[in-house]
Amino acid sequence: MSLKVRINDDMKAAMRAKDADRLKAIRLLLAAIKQREVDERIELTDADVLAIIDKMLKQRRESIVQFEQAGRDDLVQAEKAEVTVLQAYMPQPLSAAEVEIMVGEAISATGAKSARDMGAVMAQLRPRLAGRADMAEVSQLVKVRLSA
Repeated sequence: MSLKVRINDDMKAAMRAKDADRLKAIRLLLAAIKQREVDERIELTDADVLAIIDKMLKQRRESIVQFEQAGRDDLVQAEKAEVTVLQAYMPQPLSAAEVEIMVGEAISATGAKSARDMGAVMAQLRPRLAGRADMAEVSQLVKVRLSA
């Protein structure tokens, strides 16, 4: 079952259960998916949908930090609820050791020797780690490994 079909089924289940918070988050996700499909005139793959979910999660986490600084606990709770719903669609995250192994393999495969080769390493890692690891942390790890 594709991820889009699963999300649609979950929306129907949330409607039947009258779970307003879950329904709101799923509808926002479906709207973002549909918007990208219409804009680019393509049918999104599961990897594309995961990229959208990852972007939405990042936005929510940034909002949570800002709302906490502003003392808006009501909005913090709403954003955290959306994060919980969106996180359910993400694949199981990789451990730090697994990420290190994949970084090492990518460096070997590309023959990277210095920080100038970082783009090639990241290009190889991005599709394999998307949604399963924080790409900012992966980038930092690659930079450290290539500068050593």
